[in-house]
Amino acid sequence: MRRLSDQRLDDLLGQDAPHGDLTTAALGIGAEPGRMSFAARAPMVLACTEEAARMIELAGGVVDRVEPSGTRAGAGQVFLTARGPAQALHHAWKVGQTLVEHAAGIATRARAIVDAAAGVPVACTRKNAPGTKDIAVRAVAAGGAVMHRLGLSETVLVFPEHRAFLSGDPAAWMAELKRRLPEKTVVVEVASVDDAVTFARAGAGVLQLEKFTPEQVRAVAAALAGLAGKPVIAAAGGVTEDNAAAYAAAGAGVLVTSAPFFARPMDVKVVLERA
Repeated sequence: MRRLSDQRLDDLLGQDAPHGDLTTAALGIGAEPGRMSFAARAPMVLACTEEAARMIELAGGVVDRVEPSGTRAGAGQVFLTARGPAQALHHAWKVGQTLVEHAAGIATRARAIVDAAAGVPVACTRKNAPGTKDIAVRAVAAGGAVMHRLGLSETVLVFPEHRAFLSGDPAAWMAELKRRLPEKTVVVEVASVDDAVTFARAGAGVLQLEKFTPEQVRAVAAALAGLAGKPVIAAAGGVTEDNAAAYAAAGAGVLVTSAPFFARPMDVKVVLERA
C-alpha cells in the first residue's frame, strides 16, 4: 500500500506549526538532545506508523524503530522510538500522535469486522471524512479490509437515484451499459428481495443489498440459488462487528461497511525526555 507522500506529510506538519514552534523557541530548548517514544495505551491495530516516523525525519529527528501498519499492538507496547533535537521532536509529536490515533481507530474496527466475518471479504465505502481518503485507505488496508470503491471514476454502481432517470426494461439499459463499459462489473443497489431477483435476471454482476437484515439476505440467496451466472451478494448498510458473522452465514459474498470511519480514535501515549 502506497504511503503518504513527503509533500502531504510536510503539509500536515505545516498546519500545526506554520511559523515554527513558539513555545520551544521561546524556552530556548530547541537544540537540546532528546528521545521520544510512542506506545499503545490499549490493544490496537497500528496504522500510519510509517507516516508518523517519516514526519519525525522530515522535522529533523532520527527514527530508531517503528512497527509497521497492520501490527497488533498490546497495551503498553512501544511501537515507535526516535531521537533528535527537542525542536524536531516537539514539531512532529502531536501531529504524528494524532495521525496514528485516528488511523488506528479505523484499522482496529476494520480488523474487528474482518475477524467476525470469518473469511468473507470486508469492503469499506468512500464515506471517510472529506480530505482524508489517503489516510483512510491506509488504515482500512492495515485492518485487513479492502476499499469498496475509491470514487465515482473507478466503479459502476447503479443506485435507485440513477434509476429515477431511467425508463423501460432494466435488461435493455443494463445491456447498453455493459456495451459501453465492457471491462467493468455492473453493481446495482436494491432495496427489496423482488428488486434483487429482477436485477439479477437483468444481468447485474453484483447486487448491493442496502440495509437488508441477515434474514432478508438469506431470502435473496435462496431466490437466486438456481440462477445461472448468479451475481455476488453484497450486504451493505449497518454492517458492524456485532452482526458481520450473521450476514456472512446468511450468504453474503462481501460485507460493505462504513463503520470503521466512525470508530473512536485509539489512545497513544507519547513520552519526550532529555537524552
